[in-house]
Amino acid sequence: MENPDLNRLSRLTAFLIRFQTKRIVTASELSQKFQVSKRTIYRDIKALEKAGVPIFTEEGKGYTLMEGYKVPPIMFTESQANALILAEQLVLKNKDASFVKDYSEAIDKIKSILRYTAKDKANLLANRTQFEEIIHKERNSNNLSDLQNALTNYQLVKIQYINKEGMATNRLIEPFALLSSENWYLIAWCRLRKEFRFFRLDRIQRIEVQSENFEPHDMTLQAYFDKYH
Repeated sequence: MENPDLNRLSRLTAFLIRFQTKRIVTASELSQKFQVSKRTIYRDIKALEKAGVPIFTEEGKGYTLMEGYKVPPIMFTESQANALILAEQLVLKNKDASFVKDYSEAIDKIKSILRYTAKDKANLLANRTQFEEIIHKERNSNNLSDLQNALTNYQLVKIQYINKEGMATNRLIEPFALLSSENWYLIAWCRLRKEFRFFRLDRIQRIEVQSENFEPHDMTLQAYFDKYH
């Protein structure tokens, strides 16, 4: 038999996780995800507010958590922790050194908040699933983290790029999207060519993220492919 109080506690916890991962959360979104009425969502939001969680309503948009407010660490289940450890092995196959470093550091932080028993099991799993040929795999780029930050902060980037013919040019680009196949690729508006271009990250010889911002391109990645491909 279901326990409604337990269900509600689980839902409220899930709300907090949702607020940490998205800047704006709508009642419709929560209602659909948790399969409850909007009236129930409104009651739950009020319960969180009474508990001292600083949730604000942005008119016409939805709910947002006060910037800077820290929710207590999330307790991962053993299965969730194991999934993250195994995902690290996939990341270790990646060819960009900065991406591997950032993910490994994130996994270390996640391990630090696990309960002792889960932490011991996660470390055991990590030690039993590592392969030397993956750990020491050759990495041919180290620019992904800088480009991710530039993309999300709409910062111009100056690069020296070597094309497939071996010619080097200096470009001022507006990062738009990152794609991964055998190598990492950046889609960016190139101010030199005055059009969107693909750049292979291992062909970027030098990168300088500029303090200047560019006007965001008002389209989704799918819209880009629909328009240009």
